[in-house]
Amino acid sequence: MNCMGPRKDGYLKMIEGMPARRAGTPDEVGDLAEFMMSSRGRFISGADFLIDGGCTASYWYGDLQYLKATH
Repeated sequence: MNCMGPRKDGYLKMIEGMPARRAGTPDEVGDLAEFMMSSRGRFISGADFLIDGGCTASYWYGDLQYLKATH
């Protein structure tokens, strides 16, 4: 990971605590956008989607690494 600046340590700590253990890619965000704009997403309205590799869940619920072993 190429990360520089004063927030480097905090960013790396955040990544390490996520179940995905990596930052997302633009293509992964684009995949959701493509789905939402396709006919397969036509019944979805008024929804929020977090594309954060589990970062928010880890913040609220702690270590979620056990999920990797069971799923």
